[in-house]
Amino acid sequence: MEIKKIIEKATNGDQVAFTSLLDMYWNEVYGFMLKRTENETDAEDITIETFSKAFDKIANYNPEFQFNTWLIAIAKNVHIDMLRKKKISLFVDMTDEEDHQAYNVADTTPSAEDKLITEQNLSRLLEYIKQLKPHYQEVIQLRYFQELSYQEIAEQLNEPLSNVKVKLLRAKKLLAEIIQGR
Repeated sequence: MEIKKIIEKATNGDQVAFTSLLDMYWNEVYGFMLKRTENETDAEDITIETFSKAFDKIANYNPEFQFNTWLIAIAKNVHIDMLRKKKISLFVDMTDEEDHQAYNVADTTPSAEDKLITEQNLSRLLEYIKQLKPHYQEVIQLRYFQELSYQEIAEQLNEPLSNVKVKLLRAKKLLAEIIQGR
């Protein structure tokens, strides 16, 4: 099928069209980001976020440009955003007194309060995850709690890799909406 027709169907919400676009362009975007990041996990995360953003904004796609060029531009922006976030988290302004205190910390293990906060946050997250449909819960569980690769998830679920990627993309989007209370 012609790419313009697939994009038109995706613009109208056709899930099969979204899957087709993902299948057609995943390797190109992922390969581009893998060369840029030299890190498989970052490349996968950026590629997933790229398709998520592209599918959210597909109505804004200008057909005068190649679809893959549009995706690569989105991927570059996602990568830049990721680098900015990492850079910000690396450089935290500290006063000399705070710096001195940081060097004098004897025990870096989490306090009882830290553990309680972490457990409460995890408990809340699990409650949000339970609001998802079972097949979305499963991919979230396999990816983020069992830390399986996309390929391992596909093998375990006996599904095509592209289905796993789409499911995870949708699960993350739905989870974000639940967390934001939409």
